Amino acid sequence: MHASLAATFLDWLAAWGRILHFAGYALAAALSPSTYVEATRRVAVRQIYFTAWQILLPFTVFMTLFSLVVIEITLAAARSFDLTRYAVEMILRVLVLELIPLLTALFVALRSGSAIATEVALMRYSGELEAVEAAGTDLLRHELVPRVVAAALSVISLTVLNCALALGLAYVAMYDFSPWGFAEFTRVVGKVFDAPILAGFALRAALFGAAVAVIPIAAGLDATRQVKSAPVAVMGGMVHLFFALGLLEVIALAAKYI
Repeated sequence: MHASLAATFLDWLAAWGRILHFAGYALAAALSPSTYVEATRRVAVRQIYFTAWQILLPFTVFMTLFSLVVIEITLAAARSFDLTRYAVEMILRVLVLELIPLLTALFVALRSGSAIATEVALMRYSGELEAVEAAGTDLLRHELVPRVVAAALSVISLTVLNCALALGLAYVAMYDFSPWGFAEFTRVVGKVFDAPILAGFALRAALFGAAVAVIPIAAGLDATRQVKSAPVAVMGGMVHLFFALGLLEVIALAAKYI
């Protein structure tokens, strides 16, 4: 029993070690100008199309409805306790700073992360990865790293877009379309999004994007030529991804409020 638990824990640590190793390689390659040749730019653009552009309209509609529900619930609760003057600040702190970045990362992870992991795992199973590398092509640099960069940028872009949309919805819900609330609204926004909070928000969005981009591909690379290895690698990668997103969220909350 204890030996089995120890082996499982060691396998878990080894998987994280491979993820961190791939993340380090991807970061180094992403910062190298030689990576961005015409072929890699095409791969990155195609990945942005599948990861962000294809889901832009339905995801924006979903986040609009979700934001409206959260905003109306917050306003109703604030009015019932005579705390209307704090409603905008609560909306910004709960919806914009916490919920939207996490939901965006989870949505992209479920839709695109699992697809990327499956594609890479099947390429490993079929021997395509080895064949490409045998032909002299740096597969990681020219095929996988552009997907990492594109997926990370997609998460960050969708997060910023939907946070800006939520700000507009919050203003309309609070002040309708009157311009007279703009000064008070911008004062609250400036109070909530001070320099440390804004830096933390940007860092967390970047880390969410990196996690969604790196972990599925690293998991797909763990697959072997055995039939059962592909689904095992994909599921293991998604578990690691959700664990990483949850851990990042807990750390961010602890850094802000403890």
